[in-house]
Formats: sequence, structure tokens, C-alpha cells
Amino acid sequence: MSTKESIHFKRSYGLNEIALVPSSYTLDPDIVDISTKIGELKLNIPIIGSAMDSVVSPKTASILGNLGALGVLNLDGVQTRYEDADEILKKISEVSKADYVDLMQKIYKDQPVKEELIRQRIREIKDSGAPVVVSSTPINAKRYGQIASEENVDAFLIQSTVVSTQHKSANGVESLDLDAFCKSMDVPVWVGNSATYDVTSTLLSTGVEAIFVGIGPGAACTTRGVLGVGVPMATSIADAAQARDDYYNETGNYVNIIADGGIVNSGDICKALACGADAVMIGSPLARAKEAPGNGFHWGMATPNAVLPRGARVEVGTVASLEEILLGPSKSDDGSQNLAGAISTCMATVGAEQISDLHQKIEVIVAPSLLTEGKVYQKVQSLGMYK
Repeated sequence: MSTKESIHFKRSYGLNEIALVPSSYTLDPDIVDISTKIGELKLNIPIIGSAMDSVVSPKTASILGNLGALGVLNLDGVQTRYEDADEILKKISEVSKADYVDLMQKIYKDQPVKEELIRQRIREIKDSGAPVVVSSTPINAKRYGQIASEENVDAFLIQSTVVSTQHKSANGVESLDLDAFCKSMDVPVWVGNSATYDVTSTLLSTGVEAIFVGIGPGAACTTRGVLGVGVPMATSIADAAQARDDYYNETGNYVNIIADGGIVNSGDICKALACGADAVMIGSPLARAKEAPGNGFHWGMATPNAVLPRGARVEVGTVASLEEILLGPSKSDDGSQNLAGAISTCMATVGAEQISDLHQKIEVIVAPSLLTEGKVYQKVQSLGMYK
């Protein structure tokens, strides 16, 4: 038997290939509760701003938190390297496509992360009254985690393209022991990213409070093209949620699943929640805000990699304020604004009074024609769903 004949191909689905089935039981949107809890942290809106320089700054983290959502600050980014981060962000948004990667690599090489800036940025968010969650790559988790603990953040996110509990490193490079790290931390630990049942299962028992799911679907991420690695989001979320539910049934310990990537509009958020996510992490939809630090652009955090960059800069434009994007009123018909209202209306339509009802009671179907059926005029004229 040849190699190709022995490979088993599993069919996986993206969020644009599925749909939620209407229910015979409907609700008034006013009685729907879209809030979610991640450990002890309650979010009135199940939306988390991505830990990306084009999305979350201390300013936008403060706004998101005070509106009932959450913004995660990237401790490996420009906010903790440069005192005047706005000047650096302006350079990134203005550089030509041809010079973008070179500029990003130079920006990250010229200045290291500074402990005093980490503390300063955390305190800026705290002073606003918003919850504070910060992120780090695994290689810097011990150093930054200690600082985050001392500053008493609400949670600490360890995030990389793929995270595992078994990692082999070159001689002399100590791997992160996730179990030991969680035990050593005085604040909750979140971790990402996973894309499968098996990987999620290995992470569930480490002591983490939340697992982020999604590899390569982000608007600015090029991992799937560069590495050929990734799993479509609907399948990733559903498989991870099944692992979470199995673990909960065995132990009574509930670990949150956060869908991270591939979410473009409000409909994608609704479908991600119905697939089993407790909340979503989004980048490009928030990068379109007037207050977003990317100035109308959005870029991947793996671009500065000195050996193999994996993150494009995409122009997303500016459509509304963060408040309008989250809470409305919407001035657009494409699902880019009033995300909370869309979630409430969706849940009311399918008869889900809270997010857990979406997990347990709502039928999700494969629907390849969902975005094309009857939409010829919208597509040709770049209207509505095709803006």
C-alpha cells in the first residue's frame, strides 16, 4: 500500500460552512443573557480583543473592559518596548507593503521588552477600572508571569501558534512546564492555541482556566500558507468543546473554551458560540474601530520572527467607535457593528436564553451555500454581506 492510500482524511468545517437551525421556541431579546464567566471573571459581552498591537493598547483595553468586554495586552509587543508606542504604530501603518516585514523585524530587534513598561501599561488599564489580562509567549512566560502576578492582573495568557504540554527544546533551553507554572502563579492562567480534541485534553488537567482554540484562521495570519498547519474553526471549536465537556463530566472542573481566529462578523461569533465556545477572541473586527492603535490596519504578531515571518498587514479601514462596534447603534448592514445586539437577537431567534443553551440545545448543520444562496446582487454590487 502506498503512503497516500494509507492516509485517512477527516472532513473539517469552517464557520462559513455551517448554520444554526431556527427553533420552534423563541424569546424576546431583552430576556437573553449573553454574559459569560471565565473562572471568576465575568464578561457582560462574550468578546475578547486579540492580544495584538493593532487591536489592544492600554486605551482600547480600558474601553473594552468598561463596555463589558475584555482586551488582552500583548507583553511582547511595542507597548512594552517603546515609551511612545503611538509613534511606532504610526510608522507600521504608514510603511509600504514592500518594506513592512523589514520594519517590523527592526522594531522588535532595536528595543527589548522593559519591565518598567510592563508595570506601567498594566497600571494604566487598572486605573481605568477595567479588568486586566496580559499575554506572553511561552519562552517569556516565567519572567512576565512573575511581574503580572506581582501587579495582580485578572489573568495571564500564554499564547503561541501551537501550545503543548510536551515540548522538546534544544540543549540548554528549558521548556515551560505548564503544570508547574500554573501552580506557581498567584493569578489564573489561560493558554492557547489548540485545534484538536487530543491537544485540548492534555491541556485541561494542567490547571489552566481557559484554552484558546484556533490555528491559522486569523485575517492577518499566514501560518496556514507558510506552514500548511491548521484546522477549520467550526471543527476545532466543536472538538475542543467535546474535550472540555468530557473532562467536566469526569472531574466536575469546567475549563472555558475561547474561539480565537477566523471571526469576521457577528454571525461568525454566534456560530462559534453555538459550536461550544464560551467566548470569542477577535482581532480584525475591533481593529476597524476609530480608537484602534493600528490606524485602520491590522497585522499578525508573528511577522517580526527573524527566521520565518508569518503575519501579514491587512488594511481593514475604520468604520465606527468601539462602543458602536460592540453595542451599536449599527450604521451598517454587514454584521460589523452592534455585535452584542446581534448575539442577543440570534440567541432569541433560536430559543437560547443563555450561552450554555447554545451549547446544549441548538442544532448546527453543514450549510455550504449559507453565504451564497440568493445573494447574487449583494455579491455583484459589494453590498451587505459582501462589503
